[in-house]
Parts: sequence; structure tokens; C-alpha cells
Amino acid sequence: MIYVPGNHDEFARDFLDHSFGGVEVVEHAVHMTADGKKLWVIHGDYFDGVIQFAKWLAYLGDTLYDWALKANRHLNYMRGRLGMPYWSLSAYLKLKVKKAVNFISDFEVAVAHEAKKQGYDGVVCGHIHHAEIRKIDGVLYCNDGDWVESLSTLVEHHDGRLEILTFDPYSEEKIAVKPTTLVSA
Repeated sequence: MIYVPGNHDEFARDFLDHSFGGVEVVEHAVHMTADGKKLWVIHGDYFDGVIQFAKWLAYLGDTLYDWALKANRHLNYMRGRLGMPYWSLSAYLKLKVKKAVNFISDFEVAVAHEAKKQGYDGVVCGHIHHAEIRKIDGVLYCNDGDWVESLSTLVEHHDGRLEILTFDPYSEEKIAVKPTTLVSA
């Protein structure tokens, strides 16, 4: 198992290139898909200017993000009691704020550009918590989202197809995973 730490777990970067019980801590990794695509696996926070150059703003953002997550828990408790599906307040706020949308787009393009420059067919990252699979300038860009607000993950099928799965905690099914995106790598 490979563990790539990011800005929310920076302490783990002190353990880069160490292995604990079969979990290898690395700054980045390379994954070869079943159909032969070479993907660069990174967290992505190194492409975030706020994280790199204005740490205080990043800490403020983390605090506001934590507040939005707590508010989201209460909101979704009420939505669940009303029979409504899960909804992410923090994801909604990020996608509706124009600067956040521009930041996400700029981030995705910067990450894909660097992956191409490094000779990879694609990149798998997280950081901005916006699950997506798409091509950017011929490079496969994959963001797995997260298990906190979007309740998403990225999986690879035996034939190399990549898919984003989203978990619905309020579904009546025991395993409530539904595919949202399906792309051939």
C-alpha cells in the first residue's frame, strides 16, 4: 500500500521513504494501468500557491473548511430525517464561488501540464477534493475527491478503465456505491 501525504497530514512527510507494516510513505508514485498508461500519483498541494506561499491563509481556509464540515453534518442529519439525500455544503460553496472555480480550473491545468512535462500519460491527485476524470491537453487528469465531503474514490477495472465511485450514506442498500464517471484511460 502506498501513502502519499498532503497538506492536511503534513506530519507524515517526516516519514517519507519509510515503510510501516506494509504501508510505504512517499512524496509521489507511478502507477501503470492495466492497459499500459503511466500515471503520476501525487497529492497536489505543491501546485497550490496559497499552500506554498501564504501558509496563514491556508490555515484560515482549513479552519473555515472544518466549520463547513461540522455544519454539513448537522445539515445532513436534518436532510436524512426528512428523507433527502446527502448534500455537501463545502463542495457547494467551493464550486459556486467564482474564484474557487477559477482556482480549481487553474490547478487542474497546472497539474496536467506538469504531468505531461514529466512524460506521464496522466495524473491522479486529490487536494482540491473535486472528483473528476477528464482529458486536459491530451493528459488524463483524475482527482479522486475525498471520503469527507464528496464521499468519492477512484477505482481501476481489470481492463484499465477508471471510474469514480460515490458513496451515498443515506441509501437503503447495504453497499450504496454508485458510479458517476467512467473513462477509458
